[in-house]
Parts: sequence; C-alpha cells; structure tokens
Amino acid sequence: MKLNWGTGIVLAIVAFIGFIMYFVITMSTDTAFSHDLVTEKYYQKELGFQDEIDAEQNASNLNEKIKVERVVNDLKITFPNNFTPNKIQGKVFLYRPSNKQLDFEIPISISKPYLLVPEKRLLDGRWNINIVFKYNNKNYLVKKEINY
Repeated sequence: MKLNWGTGIVLAIVAFIGFIMYFVITMSTDTAFSHDLVTEKYYQKELGFQDEIDAEQNASNLNEKIKVERVVNDLKITFPNNFTPNKIQGKVFLYRPSNKQLDFEIPISISKPYLLVPEKRLLDGRWNINIVFKYNNKNYLVKKEINY
C-alpha cells in the first residue's frame, strides 16, 4: 500500500486531534489537576468590592499602621496605640493559597493593643492575612502577605 501526500496530511491531522483530545480529557477528569476558585462565592463577593476599597483606604490613612510580625511562638498583630482595644470588633482571616483546609479565622477580642496568633496553627509557607475590623463605626481592612 502506498501513502501519498494527502493521506499523510490527513493521518497527521487525525493524530494531532487525538493527542489534543487525550490531554483535554485527562486534565478535566484527573483529580490531580483539580483546582478550586479562590473563594466559593466569587460574584457575590465582587459586589462588595467598593466597600473593601474604602476600608483599605481608611486603614492606609491611619497615622500608626497595623503591624504584623513574628515573635517567639506566635504571630503578633499590633493595632494603633490610640485605639481602645476593647472597642475593636472584627476578624483576622488567614488564607493559605496552596491548601484551603489550612485556612482559618480568629475573632478580634482583645484587652491589649495586640492580638497573638498561635504559631502551631501556621505551617511553613506563604500566608495571606486579611484583618477586617470596625472601630468607632468606621471599617478598616489590612491585607498582608507573609512567608512563615
């Protein structure tokens, strides 16, 4: 049997399409390639984006910035000294981009101008920290990235 140019081109195109289809099916069905969205309610969260921008602007306008630092056996989040600690209401979200099972949040309930996050809950690697709180009816949002 002789192969001419036309038959060779058709066989090459069929082989290429088969190769592409193999990868599409493998990527869509294999659990090793399964990736989640950053947030489950993406579009609902997008609606409150302007409030988030305003809260970030409020935090950037503070004279004394909120500090996130590593201390012995803890992660210390320090609020401005001119804030009354028991009037601060909010939450600290710790988000691990590589594994959503490690994500957690801590309510802000303090009597001193700082909050300690136990080191045992923080594995080595990158963490995104969102500090969302309200003080004197004003919303604040601070976003930080740390490598622990």
